[in-house]
Amino acid sequence: MSHTPFSLGTFADGHSGPFPGIVVDDRVYDTRTVLPEAATTSDLLADWDASLEALQCLADAPEGDGRPVGELTVLAPVQPPGQIFGAGANYREHVIQITVAHRLGTADATEEELREQAAREMDERAAHGEPYVWVGVPSAISGPYDDVILPSIGENHDWELELGVVIGREAREVSRDEALDHVAGYTVCNDLTTRSLVPRPDIPMMGTDWMRAKNQPTFYPTGPYLVPARFVPDPQDLDITLRLNGKVMQKGNTNDMIFGVAALVSYISHRVTLRPGDMIITGSPQGNGSHYGRFLRAGDVMESEITGLGTQRNLVR
Repeated sequence: MSHTPFSLGTFADGHSGPFPGIVVDDRVYDTRTVLPEAATTSDLLADWDASLEALQCLADAPEGDGRPVGELTVLAPVQPPGQIFGAGANYREHVIQITVAHRLGTADATEEELREQAAREMDERAAHGEPYVWVGVPSAISGPYDDVILPSIGENHDWELELGVVIGREAREVSRDEALDHVAGYTVCNDLTTRSLVPRPDIPMMGTDWMRAKNQPTFYPTGPYLVPARFVPDPQDLDITLRLNGKVMQKGNTNDMIFGVAALVSYISHRVTLRPGDMIITGSPQGNGSHYGRFLRAGDVMESEITGLGTQRNLVR
């Protein structure tokens, strides 16, 4: 039996509080008509297996005419948001670009030699290493069409468009083979970073400081929707594209991940408990501002999309 494709989101109309809804053919249907006890998308994710079937029935046979999505404000899809886990240095070509741009290899090496060195290191890491994961704060999540507010501290504010993986079933010490069974769906997340705040020269033995570099308010534009995993045939074959003022800056595919979605879910679940509503952002492909030497400034417009997951548009202020 074929299922009617739908997406899940959180919406507001200016007259009442946010509500969960599914989107079918650009019309929004309030999920509380079939699951009245679930007042938020987080409530739906808390019992995702049961919720998914009820939402599918609503998508297959919508009640009423729904509302055009254009009449509503689209918020970040998971409300209230859960924990954020971010994979760093997880795209092969991205790491190679960083290595060359910052000359992180042998001092007198040519660019080609630096590329070859980085490629060997990434292949070794994929075969025998493990992911690098940091933790973000939910208060930094914003909506897919919200303005991005540049903070008063730090310089070189950068974009990093990423595939977001939303958990739908508690995961603790799951194997890679089991991992995708714990995924509710996928979304778009732009993981913004203030580059000047990443290093800690005052305490160099501590290395990087991701808390201060990545968690300013509005630094995780997320959405527009959560697309259930059943409608994403292969999360490792999705195009990722970010345009800055109409010009393509990032262009990659999730098949370039060093550690794929299943590997990340498994790895994180062996170190913390993943709960429904948590989001894993899986790394960023090549083409960040640090590669171009061009960072965000007031008036910029970012347009970000991932195959089948929708598009964001954010004005920078």
